[in-house]
Amino acid sequence: MPSIRPTDTDMLGLIDVQPCFMPGGALAIAGGDEVVPAINRLLAGPFVQVFATQDWHPPGHSSFASSHPGRAPFDSIAMPYGPQTLWPDHAIQRSAEAELHPGLDQRRIELIIRKGFRPAIDSYSAFFENDRTTATGLDGWLRARGIRRLFLAGLATDYCVAFSAEDAARLGYHVCVIEDACRGIGLPLPEGGDTIAAAKARLAAAGVRFITAADFVI
Repeated sequence: MPSIRPTDTDMLGLIDVQPCFMPGGALAIAGGDEVVPAINRLLAGPFVQVFATQDWHPPGHSSFASSHPGRAPFDSIAMPYGPQTLWPDHAIQRSAEAELHPGLDQRRIELIIRKGFRPAIDSYSAFFENDRTTATGLDGWLRARGIRRLFLAGLATDYCVAFSAEDAARLGYHVCVIEDACRGIGLPLPEGGDTIAAAKARLAAAGVRFITAADFVI
């Protein structure tokens, strides 16, 4: 039975719902476009308070494989802030692929956090860039609004959604990931398994709940 009815201390976070992460995009995620109608149903129903994030890279960003001669997408390198997965060029500032998906109902989005715009630091989390110290300002904004619980949806389950959820839990928010409104990349890991399973295990250990849209009272 549905059991969750969002209140004025709850907010929906839409993570990187951008064409570059959808079929046909530069960093396509299988089924990535399927999150748009799922999210729009949430926006038409239980949620009135919403923020979004947007990957927003300059050309030649340090996380692009093309910026490292001899390297290929999905290689890993050491950066000053730690290990960094290299990606295809994606989410280039002012490109159509970097905009929020045109089919997304944006009328309730109150704040858009742009991340990854610093050339030397990648950014997965809605709260911190990958050096783990450069804050986006989202935490302060949420606290000023009195938000205590976050519901996250978008792309990708194992990277930007997961890092955002993990940071939110560490900062003291109650966090739920809406699984059927997310899709993951699923890169294989050397030790076996993939990045989706590893992210879900890490988030569960941090106290993050996994729910579906059917859990909401409409």
